[in-house]
Amino acid sequence: MLVDVRDMCKSFRHGSRKLDVLRGVNLTVRAGEMVTIIGASGAGKSTLLHCLGTLDLPSSGEILFYPKGGGVPTDITRLSPPDLADFRNRSIGFVFQFHHLLPEFSAIENAMMPALIARTPKRVARENAEAMLDAVGMSHRLSHRPGELSGGEQQRVAIARALAMRPRLLLADEPTGNLDTKTSAEVHELLFRLNEEHDLSMLIVTHNMELANQMPRVVRMADGRILDAGESSSAEDSDQSP
Repeated sequence: MLVDVRDMCKSFRHGSRKLDVLRGVNLTVRAGEMVTIIGASGAGKSTLLHCLGTLDLPSSGEILFYPKGGGVPTDITRLSPPDLADFRNRSIGFVFQFHHLLPEFSAIENAMMPALIARTPKRVARENAEAMLDAVGMSHRLSHRPGELSGGEQQRVAIARALAMRPRLLLADEPTGNLDTKTSAEVHELLFRLNEEHDLSMLIVTHNMELANQMPRVVRMADGRILDAGESSSAEDSDQSP
């Protein structure tokens, strides 16, 4: 087990109204597992991803992260803000539809940023960033700024940045939503390869049914609830312990 979400709810206030976006979500993700989340707009997919990634905190419920090799999990909803920020930077990688690369910095500098934020020595940060840029096929574009890269190349740099700290979980929100069909297919192939080579757990929100149909597990959401967790009985039987 890597992540265990228990009875998670998330509400927002809009004027005098209370909006219930997540309504008692329960979800588990195993180490090395690839999961996609699908559903109509407003189903709560992105909010779920943001809570899992600690970019937002749930109104109630638990998000348990298990240490590598098993053991007692940590409920990240109870961490202090500094500890939560450190956990997020070291344990979770993010990829969004829009790359959010810093335009004034080169590809290597963008990929180094999480490590530099964690006060990793610059030499080590650069070595790790170079390794991940090489892994995503961008070793020949290290000095190029985002404006000099294609959309697909920018997304590859964003993926390298997300993985530079060697996180155990990659969260991707519409990672191919802003790319053409050919480039989307290349990014899909890259994600599958990274999962296999790095035993990296991935949780991907997408409207791209071609990608969803390739995923080993599909979770369906509607109205803030999980309608189908996509669990197979064999998978459940093979993973009874953390």
